[in-house]
Amino acid sequence: MNISVEKQPNCTATLRVEIPSETVQTERSSIVSTYASQARIQGFRPGKAPKKVIEKRFAEQITGELEDRLARKAFDEALQSQDLKVLNFGRPSAFTTGENGAVSFESVLTLAPEIALPDYKGVTINAPSSEVTDEELDQQLQTLRERSADYSDVEGRNAASGDILVIDYTGKLDDQAIEEVVGRPVGYISGREGFWIKLDEESFLPGFAIQLEGAAKDESRTVKVTVPEDFPVAELREKELTYEVTVKEIKEAVLPELDDEFAAKLTGDKTLEELKDILRERMGAEKQRQIDDMKVNQIVEHFNTAVDFELPDALLRQETQSQADSLVQQSAQSGLSQDEILAQRDEIFASAGVQARTNLKTNFILQEIARAENLSVSDQELVGHLAQVAASRKENPKKFIKQLQREGRIAGIRNSMLVGKAIDFVLEHASVEEIPADQPETSEA
Repeated sequence: MNISVEKQPNCTATLRVEIPSETVQTERSSIVSTYASQARIQGFRPGKAPKKVIEKRFAEQITGELEDRLARKAFDEALQSQDLKVLNFGRPSAFTTGENGAVSFESVLTLAPEIALPDYKGVTINAPSSEVTDEELDQQLQTLRERSADYSDVEGRNAASGDILVIDYTGKLDDQAIEEVVGRPVGYISGREGFWIKLDEESFLPGFAIQLEGAAKDESRTVKVTVPEDFPVAELREKELTYEVTVKEIKEAVLPELDDEFAAKLTGDKTLEELKDILRERMGAEKQRQIDDMKVNQIVEHFNTAVDFELPDALLRQETQSQADSLVQQSAQSGLSQDEILAQRDEIFASAGVQARTNLKTNFILQEIARAENLSVSDQELVGHLAQVAASRKENPKKFIKQLQREGRIAGIRNSMLVGKAIDFVLEHASVEEIPADQPETSEA
């Protein structure tokens, strides 16, 4: 078998193959024999039809299967003889049969990128301590008290910072009702009756509630605010809205005492000290999760900065579309209309393209690290992982795995697990420098 590979830009190559007539004839005879033994043709007993009849009756099927077999043989030999890292062998084309019976064809391959690995042992990572401080614990306890607060009517004074106001309000833009300007319902932005709002800077729209400080019960005020530039309703961004607001009630929070009775109400039977232990453990676990994410993000940025290489166009397009679909879904969930999403189409695809490139580069680098360190995912590990996923979804493990096999998703899951192992390996060999909890992490490595 004569095989040649011509590498081209963007991780592609053209594979050209010529297969000797002897090999072609052997494969063809095998296929014809199989058809002859299984075919049912009128006038002949099963398995007794002449091969010439078989070849004529099933000519198209035999040719198709022959080309598939020859292509698979060529691909297998190419992997062994050409030292290729092939992601996709493509669709064989230009099948021709020479006068001597030899068959030739070509196929466009998608190759894994050629990567010169950067240093991946001893990467410097900056991360805060996972220890939960007494101050953080006190803040969490205060949050729990606020969630359990009762609210009493304020008598004898006007509204002050931290109070809860019950208000009626209507909004306008350029002296028109907001919904008339936008042309569709916009929810709470247009107006409400009996709306509860805390008197602080960030409640409702930034700067809205603070203008009600000092108001008396039943007092009406005109409040003007500028809508943030990232507000979900595009028509209102950076526009000044005017609200007519009436304060119907002024309430203040009455916090429960921080004692064993409070702890027992939250937990059923725990003391305050036991509640603190529970909170400290949960907060520590969440803090560690955030720190782990922080470390992975720094690893990703380090590798994407340290090395560059070509990416397969087909994979880049596929990943970009996947990221764009995700961004569109997030936009829809945040309240943007289809027209607003379409108006941001270019920005969405630009952002998706950047993230897609980062994702693919990181994935290929980590796969290369896994290869260099002989990391692998055994069948036992794979099945164990899938069984855990099935259990979390309350599904039968065997049915779940068979479904994944039918959908062709097993290889992708195995690859994700391998990439996870590579990340763990890099983190295990990283140099972690602790930073103060209030200092932003850096990604220099």
